[in-house]
Amino acid sequence: MYQPDINRYESMKYQSCGRSGLKLPAISLGLWHNFGDMADFENMKRLIFTAFDHGITHFDLANNYGPAPGSAERNFGRILKEELHSYRDELLISTKAGYEMWPGPYGNWGSRKYLLSSLDQSLLRMKLDYVDIFYHHRMDPDTPLEESMGALDQAVKSGKALYAGLSNYNGETMLRATRILEDLHCPFVINQNAYNILNRTIEKNGLKQAASENGKGIIAFKPLEQGLLTDRYLNGIPSDSRIRTDGRFLHEDSLTDARLSAVKKLNDMAEERGETLARMAIKWVMKDEAVTSVLIGASRQEQILDNLRALEGSPLSQEELQKIDGITKDVIYLRK
Repeated sequence: MYQPDINRYESMKYQSCGRSGLKLPAISLGLWHNFGDMADFENMKRLIFTAFDHGITHFDLANNYGPAPGSAERNFGRILKEELHSYRDELLISTKAGYEMWPGPYGNWGSRKYLLSSLDQSLLRMKLDYVDIFYHHRMDPDTPLEESMGALDQAVKSGKALYAGLSNYNGETMLRATRILEDLHCPFVINQNAYNILNRTIEKNGLKQAASENGKGIIAFKPLEQGLLTDRYLNGIPSDSRIRTDGRFLHEDSLTDARLSAVKKLNDMAEERGETLARMAIKWVMKDEAVTSVLIGASRQEQILDNLRALEGSPLSQEELQKIDGITKDVIYLRK
């Protein structure tokens, strides 16, 4: 039976999620990749144990994580039951619904029927009575926002979730959702969005400013832009890279000459600081108080340990931040 490191809380920073009482570790672990049925189960356990041993208490999932959809929750639930059940109150577990999960008109988007049915399924897969955070995973152009937010409120009031969250929302829609949830007295505390040196969409669509001004936390996923902000692609595309093995999210056309040139300059800058590009990229996301936690992914223990070292050493100075802006000004991209 797994026994966590007794010193697991000594080196991790915990930060308040907006103006709520909920604290998140500065670095959280996402189970988007490497926890599906095609992954090695023993490696899944090593990743979870390594994270928890170093104070990562937050594990982030969604109904469709896999492949196959649902398998990441099921595998995590097995690890939780077999190895971590006695530590449930030390863990922060989140899940989401919003993308296609099952056939037909009730297995996608943001209707009340879909969101609440999906949460019930997620709890069954993970063998949990509740999750700590339940997110609506994306904006729905057809369902009234009041209906989707009412479903989040029902999830909390039923005891199946402790807090509500929004993922992939823009600033204007988040503000509308905030007003609805405040009227319902629902504890909406966090936004989950992509954010990194190359993808600054939340700065342009108003989400980052709106979250900060309204006391909502931000947890940033893809801080390394699927490995692009590491030394992984500096000398070509490795045969075992995500581009080669799973081209759904990082495509070869992302590796333009201009972007690779910028990444090489960023890598040189990181080396001058005495750290890896991955660590510097994570420090960049942590650069201000708007971001509560950085959501990393990993396929190996060593990646988690290297990412955790972003908590060490000096933060990026204003001069260094300006230098990064200069290096990347022509290769930053925005996404909806």
